[in-house]
Amino acid sequence: MILVVVAILCVASVPLAGGRLSALSDLDLRAVWAAIGAAVIQVLIVTVLPGGSHGLHVALHVGSYALVVLFLVANRHLVGIPLIALGAALNIIVIAANGGVMPAASAALRIAGIEQSEDFANSAALAHPRLLPLGDVIPIPGPWPIGNVLSVGDLLIFAGALILLHVTCRSRLATPAMRRIGNFS
Repeated sequence: MILVVVAILCVASVPLAGGRLSALSDLDLRAVWAAIGAAVIQVLIVTVLPGGSHGLHVALHVGSYALVVLFLVANRHLVGIPLIALGAALNIIVIAANGGVMPAASAALRIAGIEQSEDFANSAALAHPRLLPLGDVIPIPGPWPIGNVLSVGDLLIFAGALILLHVTCRSRLATPAMRRIGNFS
């Protein structure tokens, strides 16, 4: 849920910085169905139907990231997408190295107020995590729905989304440096 809150804050920051949200209608987004499909899969396996076959949940989790990659490749021409792709790549590498689950630091989960369950979790404390520093190690304290854990990849995704929003909407924050950082060209 914190991701939804952060997304709302990102969007709200545009008019506060003098940008026009109506400019988002000019975005040449491609393969939107892939992003929607990835989101639906993640909500289903984590929130709606977390019980059941662990193997099926892992396969669906990894498959959802394949859809994310498709969306990002289709939209690589947009400013901010390369930074979003870098964050997603870091997350994918860590998830793949840990059998389809993002490893989370036990301390971060505790600070965030997240209890482990036997059901599938896209992020969990693992007995022997690989690449844990790139996993969910940044706690956001609070009760549900605010408490959460984030990765370095998640922070890069948020930064890329902010760049995309502010450059597209021509806010005062959309500096030439932001355009360069977000575009990598």
